[in-house]
Amino acid sequence: MGLPTKPKSWAIHLSKILKVFQEIHGLARFPVDVSSIAQEYSRQVFPNEPITLVKGLDTSENFEGMLLPSPNKDGEWAILYNQAIKSRGRQNFTLAHELGHYLLHRSLSPEGIKCTSRDMLDWKSDHGRIEAEANTFASYLLMPLDDFRYHTEQGKIGMELMRHLSDRYDVSVSAAILKWLSYTNKRAMIVVGKDGYIDWAWSSKRLLKSGIFYRARQIVTLLPSESLAYRRNTTIDNVKGITHSKGVWLGDEEVHESVIFSDYNRLSVSLLIYPEDAPPRSNNIKHNY
Repeated sequence: MGLPTKPKSWAIHLSKILKVFQEIHGLARFPVDVSSIAQEYSRQVFPNEPITLVKGLDTSENFEGMLLPSPNKDGEWAILYNQAIKSRGRQNFTLAHELGHYLLHRSLSPEGIKCTSRDMLDWKSDHGRIEAEANTFASYLLMPLDDFRYHTEQGKIGMELMRHLSDRYDVSVSAAILKWLSYTNKRAMIVVGKDGYIDWAWSSKRLLKSGIFYRARQIVTLLPSESLAYRRNTTIDNVKGITHSKGVWLGDEEVHESVIFSDYNRLSVSLLIYPEDAPPRSNNIKHNY
């Protein structure tokens, strides 16, 4: 049987190998040690073009990571990541993302692939397509769906649970929320704010069907003035959150918002949970359409 060719199948393939190895040696299943996997697996399976270096660099905030061929033209590869980014979870996801590029795209980009923050969120251009594939690989390697589903079914969906999952898999809270949004049947959304504006947002499939989404990358959009993300009120339990009345967030509905803040990069991450049943479509408010 040949090696996988798709992002999910590659992640599942490595997860199976990793699970057997961990069980034999009595090691913890999570978080995944991406650096060790990248170097050991590539050395054994691709001995003529292994990953021989995984290294952090202190560089600009916009740089996330890079897959780089050896300047000696000896077939070796390196994974570089921005260690100036203080979030361990974000660094770990970047490592897995670059490993995905190695497995899926190194023959397409023999000169290497450099990833910025914008590149990793732009999934529509040809370049964005390969970024989306690397993100999918990283998501399934670090947060296998069976394990992730099990844990989301054990607790109430909210920011507290997402923080727990972030710790379990050593990923950012945003990555954990996006994983949940990718398969959930709930009407929900993540909204990332910066300096009073919506930096980017992502709606679940059911919420999209309600016509509720932001196009913050195309249209400058302020955070709602009554939102927890905008108010940054430390006297409120922002992680537990509150239920807003109609009209604060998109849609003619009450919306529960829970939020965390990052002083390092001035970001807010809001998890919005909408009612199970949407109001008639004609009553929904569409923004940025």
